[in-house]
Amino acid sequence: MKVVVGDRNLLPHRELFESGLPSGATASWHRTFDESAIVADLADADVYVGGRFTAAMAAAAPKLRLLHVAGAGTDNVAFAALPADTLVANTFHHEGSIAEYIVSAALMLRRGFLRHDRALRGDVWATSVYDDAIAQSRSMRGARVGFVGFGHIGRRSWNLLRAFGSEGCAVTGRGDPDAPAEGLAWAGDNTSLLRLLTESDVVVVSAPLNDHTRGMIGGAELDALGPDGILINVGRGPLVREQPLYDALASHRIAAAAIDVWYSYPDAGGQGAPSALPFRDLPNILMTPHSSGVTDHTFVGRVGDITDNIRRLDTGQTVLRTVRPG
Repeated sequence: MKVVVGDRNLLPHRELFESGLPSGATASWHRTFDESAIVADLADADVYVGGRFTAAMAAAAPKLRLLHVAGAGTDNVAFAALPADTLVANTFHHEGSIAEYIVSAALMLRRGFLRHDRALRGDVWATSVYDDAIAQSRSMRGARVGFVGFGHIGRRSWNLLRAFGSEGCAVTGRGDPDAPAEGLAWAGDNTSLLRLLTESDVVVVSAPLNDHTRGMIGGAELDALGPDGILINVGRGPLVREQPLYDALASHRIAAAAIDVWYSYPDAGGQGAPSALPFRDLPNILMTPHSSGVTDHTFVGRVGDITDNIRRLDTGQTVLRTVRPG
């Protein structure tokens, strides 16, 4: 069995990965996503591991039995180019690390730490202790947190935020969270999105990106969040419309945002603007490079899932967490 690995996030755990493969299996590693190099390596591959799989890669992989995404998202997989009998599977383990990011960002922005840091670098002590025009910072106790999407990430984040005494509500595509069981004030489907934004102090976006959710948060929704509201997006950039988000931050129609997912992505060397708009010039945004889930804990867990599925494939057992678009 030949396994081609095209996700560099797994490289620090190469020894663990290879020790989990079936006896006799070989792994071919690619440090960067070079499509032509990977295409040349796929002719005799049984398994490909990586988050991006193009139509050209599918055409070059006639023996491929399993495409294993090294994360949760499958929006960069050319499903239409894959034979129906090629399995596609994903993995998670990122929810704990992303929940840490969400809680950190919520605290940083609600308490004003980002603003304090930038002011003090200019020798200005920007707190209510010294400036009557500055309001006292707001605590997370009693803060109303709204979740747009309430899967692995939303639930783990909410479990942490509850410890601060926050209140919560959620909307999902199916409207299926059991609000009393989850400790939420209420839950609904996406038709309740405007209500959630109106009632929330902090909104956490972790919904999947699809035709129904793309651009679901625009100018009207951000206006509903209001001038004291904070937006945290860890789902996909295009869930929130780019220009309305920039405008709302620039005009202070919302207080602040933490954005970990973007509208354009870098080259293989990690160079490239995350947006055509100058978000970098705004003082009220925490910008991070899609790093909220990138921890050793995340990828050790993912290596375990992926190699377990490869062993299952080798022995004819059911491969877990298979996905295909509906």
